[in-house]
Amino acid sequence: MEDDKLNKNQISIELSEEVAQGVYSNLAIITHSSAEFILDFVRIMPGVPKAQVKSRIILTPEHAKRLMLALKDNITKYETVHGPIKKVENVGGTVLPMNFGGPTAQA
Repeated sequence: MEDDKLNKNQISIELSEEVAQGVYSNLAIITHSSAEFILDFVRIMPGVPKAQVKSRIILTPEHAKRLMLALKDNITKYETVHGPIKKVENVGGTVLPMNFGGPTAQA
């Protein structure tokens, strides 16, 4: 009887091979209205003046807050094992990883 209750409350989540590959993003842009939060995941490539939104996720405010809390919890766990994540200073606006943390290319 207890097992039946547990099974009814479980959700089966499927992950297709295509989605499991993931999409690389090195910039997230977050906008919101009174009803939703929109997260646009962007890939910026060096030397390319145009960046593409690779994925857009639309969340209710409640789900956005749950995501924020889950990220905070996971970052704390990560830093406990691997040490602090380097803080990127936000100077007057959006932080863009234009040099991708490496040396600037020279011709």
